Amino acid sequence: MELNADFSQRVAVHSARMPWVASSMAGVDRRMLDRIGDEVARATSIVRYAPGSHFSPHTHGGGEEFLVLEGVFTDEFGEFPAGLYIRNPPTSRHTPGSAPGCLLFVKLWQFDLDDRMQVRIDTRDRRFVPVAGRDGVTELPLFQDARETVRLERWAPNATISMTADGGVELLVSRGAFEEDGERFEAQSWFRLPAGAA
Repeated sequence: MELNADFSQRVAVHSARMPWVASSMAGVDRRMLDRIGDEVARATSIVRYAPGSHFSPHTHGGGEEFLVLEGVFTDEFGEFPAGLYIRNPPTSRHTPGSAPGCLLFVKLWQFDLDDRMQVRIDTRDRRFVPVAGRDGVTELPLFQDARETVRLERWAPNATISMTADGGVELLVSRGAFEEDGERFEAQSWFRLPAGAA
């Protein structure tokens, strides 16, 4: 399967308006944002765990990165409420689930295969800092290496935000809304610009 697989094109997906698609595990559904592959795939998705649902134990051959948007995600390493950012690198293994149910923003198979950096950040207790040269923007860095920068940004009401996507940029709205080129992006909207776009 290929979905939004041309990275030279602008892509906008308003996932909250999309139907849920069942995964291979009962009670775990997803809204696919981009995908290259079938059940094991390079993928970006919004994933919903129904209360009491779980996946079988599995290894992430290509790594897994996610942000808990709602509810509480659980595996053998702990309980992770909304606001937790987690990077499980290639070769990591766990048994994910959720007793109360949860909603996640998930990226799979997008790591350098030699990456072994495990990251768990509770964004609820971290301070956002102003971004130099970008009025109305504060940020919370989550991860950075030679390939990518991952961060949360807060945009002030009525701010005009300018950015150049030198290597491409991908945005997910977790709260609030923004407008770009006459299109409104609300919670769970996802937006990708190709390299060199602005």
